[in-house]
Order: sequence, then structure tokens, then C-alpha cells
Amino acid sequence: MVWFWVAVLAISILLYVLLDGFDLGVGILFGFAREEPRQDAMMSAVAPVWDGNETWLVVAGVVLWGAFPLVYSILLSAFYLPVLLMLAGLILRGVAFEYRHKAQSMRWIWSVSFAGGSLLAAFMQGVMVGALVEHLPVSDGRYAGTMFGWLSPFPVLCGVGLCVGYALLGACWLVLKSDGEVRESAYGLIPYLAMSLLACLIIVFCFALIENLPVMTRWLHRPYLFVFPLIGALAAIVLAVSVHRRRDGPPFLMVAIAFAAAFSTFAISFWPYIIPFQITIQEGAAPHSSLAFMFWGEGLFVFPLMLLYTATNLTVFRGKVDRTARY
Repeated sequence: MVWFWVAVLAISILLYVLLDGFDLGVGILFGFAREEPRQDAMMSAVAPVWDGNETWLVVAGVVLWGAFPLVYSILLSAFYLPVLLMLAGLILRGVAFEYRHKAQSMRWIWSVSFAGGSLLAAFMQGVMVGALVEHLPVSDGRYAGTMFGWLSPFPVLCGVGLCVGYALLGACWLVLKSDGEVRESAYGLIPYLAMSLLACLIIVFCFALIENLPVMTRWLHRPYLFVFPLIGALAAIVLAVSVHRRRDGPPFLMVAIAFAAAFSTFAISFWPYIIPFQITIQEGAAPHSSLAFMFWGEGLFVFPLMLLYTATNLTVFRGKVDRTARY
């Protein structure tokens, strides 16, 4: 039963990163679009699906709270402020979605709020991942660090890298869903964003080597992990060819595959720990009776229903967005 909930948690986090990642990325790019028609088109590209994408964050949080309560308590204690800032960013961009459409003289405020909220949420997510990879001090099942223990150069670098990655995902989504000037602008951004992301990855990797982070030892002991970077490299090649030939479909899929490869690399690097090198999956899991009780609700109905909802949502709203449509 424990492994079932590990799989549910992993799938929920990955789906959140991929789905909310592209609309956070569009929000980040939104801040660089000056013309209002272009901003309207970018917002319309994510409007039908953005709120459903964020639901996967709730699913992951509920699974973590119910199936791995020890881990939930440690992570919330360690990342209390980053989580609050992330949620503030998500709430701000959600309000901006509604208010910007109706506002006239104050529309610029909600445009800035939409872009700023997206950037803040994405950055905080990257910071938390970086702090988790670097080291999370735990003693007797409790977080043993300070309130700002997550704030150091490595997590900040990871935060910047995730913002760039989300922006790349967002640009590929705009290629998939938009046409005209917005599509061409997105095509022009993809090479620069891809090279920037590669530079961020190289800097993070070098920093991890210099600091001798424990995760690097796992790479030496588990050479099969290099399969995932190879998959990411192949996806990058297909991405470059697709952008060169102006094929709208493959870019988003290729970047999604690269994100999934990176996620798999981290997950297997940490195995069998759920908090890297501190708490194992078995140590962090709830009692079997609790896991079994959750299965009859969350596992048997809610999780499959969410998968069905997401698939239906993306199917119903497939294809290019009407250029004249406004949210």
C-alpha cells in the first residue's frame, strides 16, 4: 500500500509541474509582452485549463498530508515562508485573471500582478526543490534548521533555473495553442530559453560538484541514472529540429519529456528516501490502516477522477485558440 501512495504522489507532482508549469511559464512571458492584444492572446491560451492544472498541487498536498504525515510536518516547518509566498503568487495571478478583464484604467496593475504572481510562484517552487536537494536538517523527526535555512545560493540558482524552464514550457505551449504574431514570437524565444536553461543546469551541476552534495555520490554509484539525461538530450535535439521546421506539435511534448526525465533522475537519485538522506519512505509513511482507509476515497475515486478530468479538459480545449476570444 505504501508503494501505491508513493506512485500517486510522484504522478501528482509530475503532472502539476508539467501542467501548471506551462501556464506559470506563459505568465512569466506575459510580463515581457507590451502590446495589449498580444497579452490578451497569451492569457486566452491558458484560460480554459489553468485552474484545473493547479488542482494537482492540492492533490499532491492531500496525499502528502494523509499518506506521509511526518514528511508533511517537516516540509511545512522547513518551508513555511516559501510555501506562503508561493500560495500568495498563485492567488495573486488567479485574482488578476478575473480583474484584468474587467478593469480599464487599472488594467496595468493586474497585468503586473499576473506576471509577478507567476514569477514568484515558480521561483519559490525551485527554491524549495533546491533546498531539499542541498540538505534539510532533521533531528528526531523534526526540522532542525532555521526559518531562513532554505535561503542559500544553490536553492536560489534552482529557483532561477525553474523559472527559465517554466518559461520554455510556456513558450512551447504558445506555439501549440496560438497563431500569428504570438506564435512567431514564441518560436523566436524558444532557442534563447533553451540555451539559458542549459546554462542554468551546467551552473547548478558545477555548484553541486564544488559543494560535494550527497546526491552526486548517488550518480557515481548508480550510473544507469545517466539514461535520463540522455533522454533529455534526445528530446532537445527533436525540439531544435521541430523549431527549425516550424512544426507546432512536437516542441511542447519534447520539453515535457525533458522535464519528466529530470524528475525521474531526482526521484531515483533519492530512492529510498522521501526527504533526501534523512527520512526513508517507510519511516515517513502513515500506518497501514490509514493508507488503506485513504485508498477507498482518494485512491479509488478522487485520483482516477482527476486523471479523467485532466484528460477531458485538454481534449475539449485542444487546437488553436481563437485570436478574437477574450477570457
